[in-house]
Amino acid sequence: MNQETQHRQHHINLLPGEAAPTVLVPGDPGRVELFAELMDEAWKVAEKREYVTYTGKKDGVLVSCTSSGIGPSPTAIGVEELIRIGCKNIIRMGTCGALQPNMKAGDMIIATAAVRGERCTEEFISIDYPAIADYRIVRASIDACERLGLTYHLGIVRTHDAFYLESPWAFGDYKGRLQKWLDLGVLAVENESSTIFVIASMQGVRAGTILLSGNPIFGEGEDDPDLEEHKKDLVRVGIETAKILHEMGLDQ
Repeated sequence: MNQETQHRQHHINLLPGEAAPTVLVPGDPGRVELFAELMDEAWKVAEKREYVTYTGKKDGVLVSCTSSGIGPSPTAIGVEELIRIGCKNIIRMGTCGALQPNMKAGDMIIATAAVRGERCTEEFISIDYPAIADYRIVRASIDACERLGLTYHLGIVRTHDAFYLESPWAFGDYKGRLQKWLDLGVLAVENESSTIFVIASMQGVRAGTILLSGNPIFGEGEDDPDLEEHKKDLVRVGIETAKILHEMGLDQ
């Protein structure tokens, strides 16, 4: 079902060759600017709506970063268009609502799969189709965290549509709504991963997710005082993962 094309894409505004084979995908366009700061060199390639793209080099390896905006629908559009211009590795790089109380602020979460709590991907294929991260990207993400000396957790995350139902900013008994996922060992809730996994898998493209843990929803403590530095760590992990995929010969 690969849909590669030579045309400039309507939303991300990119042509084939303007993005690297490995693309990091944060929701926040501001995190693309942070990516550019952490590269050896980087240049803005496109900016349209929520989709901002920089391409650059780190230790000689070409990597791109494209923001997706918040939620499944804009993420689906961005991922479909990245695949159409020939991108081979698509890695979500985001924040989340961490669930397990053993997690600490600044820990990384590497998703092996995602609960399909969103409905966007049901327009592509039935709920029977799993949302699974590519094992090679999972392996590269683990190696990246270990190279950088960062604590990580490995497992399933939950993707859903309604941010204000399952987050610390939600109304009512949001902890009650999240309790079953905590009990089932789900590591975090977020809004994009299952969309990326399903679309990429259906088109034969590798996909993965690296998330930053804030203070867990069921844990104790105030907001993360080192959040900005931890966001830099998240982007460093994404860049290092891209470098490892290159070393593995998987950026083509």
